[in-house]
Amino acid sequence: MHNLFTILSQYVLPAVPVFAFLVILHEFGHFILAKAVGIRVDTFSIGFPPRLFGKKIGDTDYCVSAIPLGGYVKMAGMIDESMDKEGIKGEPDEFMSKPIWQRMLVIAAGPLFNILLTVLLISVIVFHQGIGQAVGPVIGNLMENSPAAQAGLLPEDRIVRIDGQPIQTWEELSATIHQAKETPLLVEWERGNELMQATITPQYDQVQGYAVIGIQAKTVIVPVGGLWLALKFGFVGTWENAVLIVRSFGQLITGKLAFRENIAGPVGIVRIIGETARMGFIPILSLTAIISLSLGLINLFPIPALDGGHLLLLLGEGIKGKPFSVKIRLVWQQVGMALLLALMLFVIYNDVAKLF
Repeated sequence: MHNLFTILSQYVLPAVPVFAFLVILHEFGHFILAKAVGIRVDTFSIGFPPRLFGKKIGDTDYCVSAIPLGGYVKMAGMIDESMDKEGIKGEPDEFMSKPIWQRMLVIAAGPLFNILLTVLLISVIVFHQGIGQAVGPVIGNLMENSPAAQAGLLPEDRIVRIDGQPIQTWEELSATIHQAKETPLLVEWERGNELMQATITPQYDQVQGYAVIGIQAKTVIVPVGGLWLALKFGFVGTWENAVLIVRSFGQLITGKLAFRENIAGPVGIVRIIGETARMGFIPILSLTAIISLSLGLINLFPIPALDGGHLLLLLGEGIKGKPFSVKIRLVWQQVGMALLLALMLFVIYNDVAKLF
């Protein structure tokens, strides 16, 4: 009983508001754009059917459903997670009655809201605590068992030359290592009054997309100097993280990264949120930003049942010149839901297996 209480208090309780907020925000994006272009919204659901409880206000049933794997907005005349094909009557306020560009905006709004939240959260974090500025080519941290650690480098060491070329800044140091492409480098560094050297071979990082030796800069925190500059850092940080996320998924799909070791499902994410929450408010904000960005990007993948799958159908409709049949759209959605449920079962099993 004590262990159960610990799990609930330390892991589940911090994770629930994070998940709920991100799902509600995503669905609100669809909802508000649908309302803006005149599409009737029949259901705003947290979770997938069957419906558990809720309240109807106006045309919309705001409810909580049984399968806690996300949420959905049921728009009139659209085949989606509810698998409802009976409500398609061709009325003016139905999804299929609107121009393709309006329907694409409505579908894209959910992921866009998640991505914009990431920009906002990174901006707030940067404005609140400033940014780290490198103190010259001085090492702050090393990764365990990295090439740099194996060569004997330590925190506070100042790298002064690589292959005989003087190094003045951390940017010069990073550029030289990143471009090395697993070529041995003669690295010279200062430790106090002593000059040391070693030959270090960088390792190519599949996710980062360049060579590394496993070092991080020693930094000092400096203020950003205003809201607009913080917002700029928000956009830049979101873009950089988006590139890493997309590249990581590419590596998983091609098998360059092991799927089972590098993917986390709901159980794994709950554990990460719980551990991060104990580190403080700013770390949990940072993690929320990354989860929101991941949610937005994953939903744009052209997979049936995801927003990207809906966008792919609309693109096909535009090329074809007329809508796909109700039967094709229904089968497309059913296949997508089956794939997503199978994937979810696998990642949950994988999460539990990792725990033991």
